[in-house]
Amino acid sequence: MNHLQEHPQGGYLVVSQNVQDLKHPAELFQTILENFYENHRSVADRLIQGGWRLLRDSRNWLGANVESVGAGAFKIALRNSDPDWQKNWKQHADETLRQLRAINKPVLLIVDELPDLVLNMRGKNDDALREFLVWFRKNRQTPPPAKDSIRWLIGGSINLASTLDDLGEVDLINDIATETLPILSEAEVKEFVTRMLSSRGVEISQTVPRRVSDRLGRPIPFFMQLATQEIFRSWKKKPRKVSSKDVDVVFDEMVTSQAAQAKLQHYYTRIRLYYRDPRRSAAYLILSQLSQATSEGVSRRSLEQLFQRHLVDQGVSLDSASQRDQFNQLMRDLENDFYVVECGEDHFDFSSGVMKAWWKKYYG
Repeated sequence: MNHLQEHPQGGYLVVSQNVQDLKHPAELFQTILENFYENHRSVADRLIQGGWRLLRDSRNWLGANVESVGAGAFKIALRNSDPDWQKNWKQHADETLRQLRAINKPVLLIVDELPDLVLNMRGKNDDALREFLVWFRKNRQTPPPAKDSIRWLIGGSINLASTLDDLGEVDLINDIATETLPILSEAEVKEFVTRMLSSRGVEISQTVPRRVSDRLGRPIPFFMQLATQEIFRSWKKKPRKVSSKDVDVVFDEMVTSQAAQAKLQHYYTRIRLYYRDPRRSAAYLILSQLSQATSEGVSRRSLEQLFQRHLVDQGVSLDSASQRDQFNQLMRDLENDFYVVECGEDHFDFSSGVMKAWWKKYYG
């Protein structure tokens, strides 16, 4: 996403925003307009001269008040232009898309962490959420994508389909093409580890990249970066040719290191934020069980039985078909969110060796 923003192709005008902390579609379009105004000022000025009143009024207010406002001033100016922004968000959103289509050049709107916006609204503003989802679908399809100058690129570190399935609204995104990031190959892992370390002057034995790969499990780039950083810190304290034994020591220490704590704790906490009971508490139970398992993992049947017993303990009464649906959805979510991976025929294990060791130590 950053690359597309920094190196647009085919004449695209790119507007990118992270919506992780937003709680209403009005804030989404205020952010889009702010980024558009700040990063494409000449285009914005042409549209203002062409009569776009919203931007004109906001710019005029900004000119009169900017010294007392500071950072985020344009978003404040937008809100000042209409005190009823939340109520009138669709009107402003429609006008925004109409004006962007009038530029006569292709526009790419990048919206990162959209599932977080959905979750921030879920349970607190469900009516507004459904209204936004219906509006969003309509405006992705009208005009037809082949004839539209606007393209949407949506990103998320949690699964959008699973999030909307909880609301019974998954049909509102069935027109979106899903692009899953491929798992890095063994050669790519070797190149990453080698270049990250050699570029910092770290001499390594030939077996180091493979040992890093073995200890990582599924090569999630976040954990690859964390591992190479820790190897570099270890080498910096005592420069030497790093061996596979050094990798093992680093991985064992990394589980308790201060650098890893905050990052790994995020994976524990996010379940509480993004999952609903009974799947929330069941997720913690299943991950605790998997953290204590061997590399062969735990069978799906055993995990499903654990899930069923948990429902009984929680006083949740479901028929067998609903129990299975709930369990299957939970396992899909845990896979999509990079907690678990199918490691053999109908067996599951942690996708990350680092996370497994950390989970076992603190929550096993």
